[in-house]
Amino acid sequence: MNQDEGGPGRDETAAERADRNWNDLLQEFRVLQTGVQVLAGFLLTLPFQSAFADLDGTQRGLYLVLVLLAFLTTTLLVLPIAVHRRLFGLAHKDRLVRVGHVVARLVLGAVALLTVGLATFVVDVVVGRSAAAVACGGMSVAVLVAVVVIPMGLGARVSSHSS
Repeated sequence: MNQDEGGPGRDETAAERADRNWNDLLQEFRVLQTGVQVLAGFLLTLPFQSAFADLDGTQRGLYLVLVLLAFLTTTLLVLPIAVHRRLFGLAHKDRLVRVGHVVARLVLGAVALLTVGLATFVVDVVVGRSAAAVACGGMSVAVLVAVVVIPMGLGARVSSHSS
């Protein structure tokens, strides 16, 4: 049993656990929201730069995909708040935490794609397409390690120690 399920060292009711988990999720969303806002703001300034006219069709296409992905990520970050507003006062915090958990995973995936895409875009514009392909591959590996491999490894290690 892990701590989110009231594991060792926790003496809390289901309602207290749901409150704690919801507060943990809110903290994660706050961190993600700031990063996404910075990235989206960066993207939104680009068309107003004179060099934007020099982008080729592939670069413009990637740019538009990145802008839409940033907007989608922002929308996903708003979803738990909308659900909270709907469920507020109805004693369904456990459902809210489950929805928030799913949304947090979706947002992490979108931020991972956004990070890889932005690195690829910038390297393509600054250095060229071949270097961008290398950057895309390298960033994809780095993001997968940071978002999937390390968390899974730590989760497996924690699970084996608590058994």
